[in-house]
Amino acid sequence: MKKVISALVLTMGLSAGAMAKEVAGVKIDDSIKTTTGASLTLNGAGIREKWMFDVYVGGLYLPSKSADAAKIINSDEPMAIKLHMLRNVSGEKMVNATKEGFVNATHGNTGAIESEINKFLAVFGEEASENNQYDMVYVPGKGVEVYVNGELTDTISGGLEFKKALFGIWLSDQPAQEDLKKDMLGG
Repeated sequence: MKKVISALVLTMGLSAGAMAKEVAGVKIDDSIKTTTGASLTLNGAGIREKWMFDVYVGGLYLPSKSADAAKIINSDEPMAIKLHMLRNVSGEKMVNATKEGFVNATHGNTGAIESEINKFLAVFGEEASENNQYDMVYVPGKGVEVYVNGELTDTISGGLEFKKALFGIWLSDQPAQEDLKKDMLGG
């Protein structure tokens, strides 16, 4: 029996295609389309664990597949990272972990993008609740659009340097988690 899967337009302005895979019970779209019309393909997805607990599923979307983390980080083309929370995490813990990620990704050189980092951290609020979805879509020349549960909450206009640091949280030589980096790179 032939199945037809039609694309849905999400309130966040990204359209979802067929489901490529499932990670920890979370269905991962195999492609998305940004609000500017760029088509992005799932490069890879995996689970962020902390102290043996599954925290979130993270997926990386690129114009074309790549296993070259440095090239992805430095690329000035549309791309996205989608996070789906698997458990409740306090806003304070998310902020602290994300700050640590920025420090690691930049080797401690966050000064030039400190205001953008602070603006970005505000999206976590009081709590990152189970099933919350955080989508960070880099739009060259505009910045990083940040969606929470499908709603645009902010656009961080820090340009390429902020995007490099943000994507470096998961893809740098000091990533949030090596296994997640490997999975996002399609490994």
